[in-house]
Amino acid sequence: MSASQMPKATRVAGFWTWKKLGRSVNAGAKGIRILAPVLGVRRKRDTSAEKDLTGQNEPMLLGFRNAYVFDISQTNGVELPEMESVNGDPGENIELLTAFLTSKGIAVSYSEKIAPALGISYGGHIVLLPGQSKAEAFSTLVHEAGHELLHRNERRTATTKTVRETEAEAVAFVVGKALGLVTGSASADYIQLYNGNALLLAESLEVIQQTASIILAGLERRDADELTDEELAAVAA
Repeated sequence: MSASQMPKATRVAGFWTWKKLGRSVNAGAKGIRILAPVLGVRRKRDTSAEKDLTGQNEPMLLGFRNAYVFDISQTNGVELPEMESVNGDPGENIELLTAFLTSKGIAVSYSEKIAPALGISYGGHIVLLPGQSKAEAFSTLVHEAGHELLHRNERRTATTKTVRETEAEAVAFVVGKALGLVTGSASADYIQLYNGNALLLAESLEVIQQTASIILAGLERRDADELTDEELAAVAA
């Protein structure tokens, strides 16, 4: 839908996101209509929820709504930094990680509708943008897996978006380096885009290491039952 409205669009974002990036939408610019996810909260009613008040609610996808974004050609302001991409051969690790996530109740699918995002985590469901290189797709999947493992409980409300994006991308960096992918400054560029910094990384180092270790263990073909819900909960706490 968005491609037919502006076939030559390259980088799109909402009005206020462009403001945060130091650019303004040109007067009279016509927005590109997209379908944006609507997230809500599902209340748990089982006996475990009654015992654990902090775990009664969980985010869920309610549907989609119309929203408008603008291409960079429709804006003016500061130049955007060029972000490096991840390179290398992840081998069969995309399939292995997908299988591991599936064993934990996290579905993985592909859709062009999430463009320009490379990946989105909905809480129990990761959607990736098709057409990425294998290295980029794997790094994106690890990033979104980081969100799923780290930011779906009380930690989501206890942290800012900057912290969450910094942690998820740091997990992608650690896993990518461990598997021999060439990340260059890609992760650093991404973290800076969200105003992340070394201090945030230091404060989150423990959960970053734990989450990266869980993902790497899943890639080593360990039985899914060896990585228990208690281990996953320890990371998210």
